[in-house]
Amino acid sequence: MADAGEIERFYDRASDLMRALLGELAEAPDTPRPFPEVEDALGWPRRRIASVLGGVSHMRHSEFGGRRPYHFHDERQAASRRWEMWMDADQAAALRIDTSSAREDPSRTPGPSPARS
Repeated sequence: MADAGEIERFYDRASDLMRALLGELAEAPDTPRPFPEVEDALGWPRRRIASVLGGVSHMRHSEFGGRRPYHFHDERQAASRRWEMWMDADQAAALRIDTSSAREDPSRTPGPSPARS
């Protein structure tokens, strides 16, 4: 996912946990990190990322054609030999723009995701 507007819409539609994950990934763009390192940075228990990604899967496929505003290396590709994820610099910049506009305009502050039918 590269389009800033699409990244903004993904962020707006995501759960609070997914928004926290995206925010953490945006803090270190272009830096693949193993899941446990990201979970530690967020103060999450192990396997929380897997749960969060599973929870966003339906929305990601139904509304975004399966595209993600982040990248993966599986254990075969990763230097750590563990699953790694990151945002590239453009994705992180789009997310920072979105979250800063939410701070400037409180009506844009993401709340609970709308009900899905």
